[in-house]
Amino acid sequence: MSDSLTSLIRAVEAADSSNLLLEAVQNLADARLEGAIPTLIAALNYNNPGAAVAAVDGLIQIGEPAVLSLLEQLDGYNYSARAWAIRALAGIGDPRGLVTLLGAATADFALSVRRAAARGLGAMKWHWFPDDLLEIAQEEALEALLFVAKDDDEWIVRYSAIVGLQSLAIAISEQHLGWRSQIHAQFEQMTSNDDSWAVRARACWAQQQLQEAAHLLTPATEALAATPPAIDWQIIMTKLYERRVEERSTIAEGDPRRYRELAVAIAQETTDD
Repeated sequence: MSDSLTSLIRAVEAADSSNLLLEAVQNLADARLEGAIPTLIAALNYNNPGAAVAAVDGLIQIGEPAVLSLLEQLDGYNYSARAWAIRALAGIGDPRGLVTLLGAATADFALSVRRAAARGLGAMKWHWFPDDLLEIAQEEALEALLFVAKDDDEWIVRYSAIVGLQSLAIAISEQHLGWRSQIHAQFEQMTSNDDSWAVRARACWAQQQLQEAAHLLTPATEALAATPPAIDWQIIMTKLYERRVEERSTIAEGDPRRYRELAVAIAQETTDD
């Protein structure tokens, strides 16, 4: 561990006021060092929202190396820390966080968590997924986001679902133009009927952006050259297929309760694993 990192960590540990803790965590986060991950994770447990926000931002900047530690955080009993960890996973977009975000976007009781998860579902690193998993993963993300856009009671969460759907529309393969049509139809419905003027405006703008860029709507290619981390894709695929089989067999297609029960099951399974 470098002297600089050691000094930054000690500053966090020695902070004896909320302001000093916030400053110390912010400085540590700004360093963007993998060695800072355990201390930033620990900061999610502090009763200091400002420090937690700084820690989340730092973990997002560090990215993939922080994912396993964040997933371990989901097993804890501190709901606040779990919620912050989900926000960090949403910002990183690592495929290993997919099942967690599916559950959080559709079933978490905290609107801030649903909001972050909805954004995160649209901005996954889809180019890391193998072909045999990409289709089911994107379909589950689409269903979750459409569910949130239609049924969430909070306008800010529906707003975030629009952001997620817009990002997902860009990532979807040309083989699934029907999915894009579903997204366009949802935007049209929200533009006309949503109770919130902000949601109506955002849906209208998203629709315009997608229409103007229609000829460019191919899966994003930036960072395609990046090498994905070692991921056990079988675990992700198994969980998605198990949940899909369960939802299809227990509740009729089209029933809005179908995805709600799926989301709750995913959230519980993620916590129990």
